Amino acid sequence: MKDSEQTIGNLVDKSSTAFISYVDNEGFPVTKAMLKPRERQGIKVFLFSTNTSSNKVKFFRENPKASIYFMDRRFFRGISLIGTVEVLETSEAKERIWQESDTMYYKGGVTDPDYCVLKFTAIKGRYYSNFHSEDFEI
Repeated sequence: MKDSEQTIGNLVDKSSTAFISYVDNEGFPVTKAMLKPRERQGIKVFLFSTNTSSNKVKFFRENPKASIYFMDRRFFRGISLIGTVEVLETSEAKERIWQESDTMYYKGGVTDPDYCVLKFTAIKGRYYSNFHSEDFEI
């Protein structure tokens, strides 16, 4: 991969869905589809909106280890990032990524107690393309 930040960033930006994985209380991995991140800082930090009452939030509070995955179906490429998740419930974090259409999910608006932000911070990753996988550090 010539320019990992650009290659991965483009793949992430074009993805409409992200997959996030967490570890449940029995030590099993669980993967959920999510809307694409609302914001990303390079390929290190990704911000997602979600429900505070969700299982993933419950388990991320107990064990922050996580992975996120993005794919390009057309060219059968994918990127897996491994890192940790912080659950953010501050007004600043919530307002930062809030969109008016979010009222469809959070009736109480940006201050809805069932609305929070997941901040994923990547440590390393694995990129797959053209029958080849490549590991990299972030």
